Amino acid sequence: MGAYDEVEIEDMTWNEELQAYTYSCPCGDVFQITLEELRQGEEIARCPSCSLYIMVIYDPDDFQGDSPPKPGAPAPKVVVEDAAAHHPPAAAPATTAPEIAVQ
Repeated sequence: MGAYDEVEIEDMTWNEELQAYTYSCPCGDVFQITLEELRQGEEIARCPSCSLYIMVIYDPDDFQGDSPPKPGAPAPKVVVEDAAAHHPPAAAPATTAPEIAVQ
């Protein structure tokens, strides 16, 4: 079985807690690839909950060395968890005609 998909590193999200780039998996978990794996030239991000994996498309030169990625390289997108993220904003009231009391 081949890779589930090919995903550009720019489309992945940096997860500070996991210290890895992540991408949603259809099983409900996330594919993961660490910065260290990227520096070693790894191209496969695996899902820890199922057998699926994706091929990560990136320039390995952007992740060489111990320093942050070079300018122009995809910067990690940091995921910040807060209460607002789990509760969508309330919908604006719909514009309706005024109610008329019928007797």
